[in-house]
Amino acid sequence: MITVVIPTIGRPTLRATLAALDPGLDVIVVDDRPEDLPGGLPADPADPGGSPVKVIRSGGRGPAAARNAGWRAARTPWVAFLDDDVVPGPGWAEALRADLESLPEHVAGSQGRLEVPLPEGRRPTDAERTTAGLAGAHWITADMAYNRSALERVGGFDERFPRAYREDADLALRLLRAGFTLVRGNRTTVHPVRDDGFWASVRAQRGNADDALMRRVHGPGWRAQAGAPRGRLRRHLLVTALGAGAAAAFLTGLSKAGRRAGRRRRTRPPGAAHWTAGAVLAAGWAALTAEFAWARIAPGPRTRDEVLRMVVTSLVIPPAACVHRLRGEIGRRR
Repeated sequence: MITVVIPTIGRPTLRATLAALDPGLDVIVVDDRPEDLPGGLPADPADPGGSPVKVIRSGGRGPAAARNAGWRAARTPWVAFLDDDVVPGPGWAEALRADLESLPEHVAGSQGRLEVPLPEGRRPTDAERTTAGLAGAHWITADMAYNRSALERVGGFDERFPRAYREDADLALRLLRAGFTLVRGNRTTVHPVRDDGFWASVRAQRGNADDALMRRVHGPGWRAQAGAPRGRLRRHLLVTALGAGAAAAFLTGLSKAGRRAGRRRRTRPPGAAHWTAGAVLAAGWAALTAEFAWARIAPGPRTRDEVLRMVVTSLVIPPAACVHRLRGEIGRRR
């Protein structure tokens, strides 16, 4: 009745995901590493006593393509998608069957309940709060079961989304537009918190390019439909414009000051207006950047390492967000 599909890029967490599954489940692991990448997966599908695991490859084309390859290889009426870094809770398979049995035909999908355990005794870091936000997200494929016939009707995941970002919301909106309903089940899956490094929040700005595709496909109201928060892109645009304007004004002032030789003396230093404008713009940039950094520091543990990370990445995030959004807008129009 049910096939579990797990796309993976070979993360060690796959081992815990497979170990938590009921031995009676059919499982397809989609290896989405590039075809020429040597080495096996971190969990052996042939381990005795585990679920029968079939491994297929999708060629490193991204999670949307990997999930499409997985559900198309399945032969059951329902396909349950799991991420390779989650741990299904005790009795998950039985609870999944209970969630799906007797659902009316217009119900295309059932979402599991995601739990993100946060550390005790201190405030969570920015990275931990980001992971915790998944617990309240709509229709994320960390634990999402879909009716195979509904997937066939809408064509599955849109493979123009190259990252694990927005491809799940896009599918949900297309199913809802097609007249289907999505529900929440009672099964529980644990999503451990993880820290992907100092620059993880900067790399996450690549998702702004996918937001451009969401707007183009679903219109300007897609965030309200998908239950996605608006974010800070408008402020990032303002901060980036202020910073660029201040730099341009200062450079113009320097250029004018450099050309003063050979000219008669002036009562006002050359480029003074540009220096004044640059100072005003720089003050606005500094104020908004400080506000952004503090908004990320205040709810966290405020350790030295965390404060340093927040300050440095808060300087880089606004221009990175703008560059990726511009890249997305240009790419989608092509």
